[in-house]
Amino acid sequence: MARPPVFPAEEKVRVVLSILAGEVSVAEAARRSKVSEQSVGNWKRQFLQAGRTGLAAGKSGPSTREAQLEAEVADLTQALGEAAVEIRVWCRCRVKTDPPALTACDPHVRRANDER
Repeated sequence: MARPPVFPAEEKVRVVLSILAGEVSVAEAARRSKVSEQSVGNWKRQFLQAGRTGLAAGKSGPSTREAQLEAEVADLTQALGEAAVEIRVWCRCRVKTDPPALTACDPHVRRANDER
């Protein structure tokens, strides 16, 4: 027995919305899409369940993507802080080993570079 064709999600949504809007019956939608009524019924059930889940979650917490981005921001902020500390340590060592040289660690040189 051949496996039924895979329908794109957009097509399933279109079919389900037309059923929910009362434009067609489940039987008519199944006939037009050349699938069983059971398949269309499953699409409708899955669509409604996903909507129910989305409404239950509401805005009570960040989405998965927001949580990922917040974690990435935290990691990058920590890395930036660590890099800043390394630069300060490097500058202090540089100034102690070569005091007469003008370096980017010298506050006067930094101000002059910032003003350019």
